[in-house]
This record gives sequence, C-alpha cells and structure tokens, in this order.
Amino acid sequence: MPDLFGFTRTVIKSRYALITPDSFVPGHLPGWQNVVAVVNISPEMQGPRFAQLQITFNHNGNGAGNTGANEHFIYVIEGRCGAKLGGKKFKLIAGSYVYLPPETDFQFGGAVGGTRLLVFQKRFQPLADTKKTGIIAGHAGDVKGRPFLGNPDARLQVLLPDHPAFDMAVNIFTYQPGATLPFVETHVMEHGLLMLRGQGVYRLDEDHHPVQAGDVIWMGSYCPQWFVAMGGTPASYIYYKDVNRAPAGQ
Repeated sequence: MPDLFGFTRTVIKSRYALITPDSFVPGHLPGWQNVVAVVNISPEMQGPRFAQLQITFNHNGNGAGNTGANEHFIYVIEGRCGAKLGGKKFKLIAGSYVYLPPETDFQFGGAVGGTRLLVFQKRFQPLADTKKTGIIAGHAGDVKGRPFLGNPDARLQVLLPDHPAFDMAVNIFTYQPGATLPFVETHVMEHGLLMLRGQGVYRLDEDHHPVQAGDVIWMGSYCPQWFVAMGGTPASYIYYKDVNRAPAGQ
C-alpha cells in the first residue's frame, strides 16, 4: 500500500541524488533473462558520467554480452552465481567482485534465486604509455581495511589497483557507530554509492539526509559531502569514483 501523500526519501537534485528502494522501478536489459534489473544512476539523469545498476536473479536467470567501449565493475551483494569472463570460468559468492576491461565477453548464470549484483559501468579513457588493464577477480574479505587518515574506526578497503592504467576506483568504507568522515570533502571526482549495511546521516551539498542499507547515492563533481554512522551497529558502503585522468577539456 502506498505511503500517505506519496512520501519517499528519494530526492533528485542537480548535483546529487538519494534514491531509496521504495522508488526503484525494474526494467529489462538486452542480453539478460529472468532477472530484475534496476538502473539506479545513468547519464540520462543529466549529470552522472557513468551508470550504476542492480541485477537480481530469478530462477534460471542469466546474462551475456560484451563490455564494448565500457569497463564494468561487478560486486555480488548477496547469493552466489557462476561467470565466464573472457573465456575463463569463475565462481562468485557474496563479497566477490570482478573488473572487466573494454571489449570483454561475459556470461553470468547458475545463480541461486535472489542473488544480487551491483554493477558500475563507465566508458574507459585510455592513457598513453600505460599497460592495458585485464580482468581482475577478488573477494572483499581478502582486502584489508586500513584506517582512513589514521582513524581506526573508519576503515577503507581499496578493491582495484591504485595505478594510472585504471580510470576508476571502487572502495568499501566501514564506520563504527559514531565515526565520521574527518572533514567535508569537495573534489573533482564524482561518486556512485550503495549502502551495504547500517545507517547514518549523509551531508550532500547543503542538505543532510538519513540513509540506511539499500539506499543509493550519486554525488556529482564538487558536491560537498560528509557522513556519520549512527545506531548500534557499524555502517558500510561501497562506492565508485573516476580517477587518474585530466579534467574534461584539458
């Protein structure tokens, strides 16, 4: 039953968006069958320069295609599935992730019903005199969380190599209750974010929003941003940012 007066925490603005699960609308994606696909963020919002999707498998769900000019980062939120990526087979479980460079064939299938994937897609910007990137597979549980700016209550897991060949970064940030970003960040990189667990308050531009597991956030370039974890359990989110390239037009 709809909430009275059509209430939602979802808000779309010129420099940020908060999109909550109550307003997700599923659709279809070419090459995918028996899945529920939600495009949470895309350039059609007239701001983002990337896309962020969630794909949930039904029974016998599967998907196949080629990354084309884009690079993909795929994270298993929950469940498990199989994948054939660039001709190699992988078994993926909750916490697994894969990075696919441009022009990579992919197939996903054999999933347990309810398996959910988070997908970041971005047009790859090659850089002269750097080695071509390849497929990367890993598990978040194998990546050590390091204190952010020396704070042991705010730990950052870096999932992709910090190397100029990569023009995207994907990290997981975990906060103990009461921990915060140490200052209000304002920078050229944009973000796509999914709250994985817990809750807190996110400052976006001049506004403060309560957020919780399942919420999606887009932060445009130079949008002031800050977070505090609240409640009795840790809060964590996974986020994308564009890195290692000169600003547009330079």
